[in-house]
Amino acid sequence: MSASDPLRTLRARVTVSPRMFRRPLWLLATPLVASLLAASCGAAPHAVVTLPAVAPGALRPVAAFEHIADPQQRAAALFEEMNRVLAHPRCANCHPSGDSPLQGSFELHDPPVHRGPDDHGVPGMECSSCHQDHNLELARVPGAPKWALAPRKMAWVGRSPSEICEQIKDVDRNGGKTLAQIVHHLGHDELVAWGWRPGHGREPAPGSQAELVALATAWMQAGAACPPAGATSSDQRRAEVKR
Repeated sequence: MSASDPLRTLRARVTVSPRMFRRPLWLLATPLVASLLAASCGAAPHAVVTLPAVAPGALRPVAAFEHIADPQQRAAALFEEMNRVLAHPRCANCHPSGDSPLQGSFELHDPPVHRGPDDHGVPGMECSSCHQDHNLELARVPGAPKWALAPRKMAWVGRSPSEICEQIKDVDRNGGKTLAQIVHHLGHDELVAWGWRPGHGREPAPGSQAELVALATAWMQAGAACPPAGATSSDQRRAEVKR
């Protein structure tokens, strides 16, 4: 084997730490394959982006992404962290791809209801018939101002992080908002805020609303690039199993 063999060069450059084995396999495989291809073509391998471990109910801070030099890679990584909130049941249950809202962990709404012509239910079975502007703890019914389904064109359930990202940036599918208005919406909308105060034993969205806004702001400032197609979050996989 010659000293210029690309695989031999790659082995000398790649360092494996025990912490890497606690990460999902696809997070390791993608950069490793890219490094192999780059080495075989005579180019320098891509740097593997390593992020600190995070608890299921927490979010990584913006500072955890500052070491990613390339703005597009940093923006894509920031959005994947944001997507841990967007794809969580507390958010995605009201962004279904079908005509029924979801509840719990991506389960069909009980009793059965229909989104109706304006996403607020049908006459006699509107969202406001049961859901008030606050949680009803004794009745175990969640509630917040403007309780309704997101329009079908804003569906997130079953969508990849890349698809959700592209949708959020598309003014034809995001309510005509600029990126700055999207960030403001995430930080000030009362229905969004409910995701961290869901009441009666419901799992809240990861992190906090302020942490989500910080991530979204950093994502926008880094250029708002989207994750590569094919990346799938754990919450999206859970949603697909329930469907």
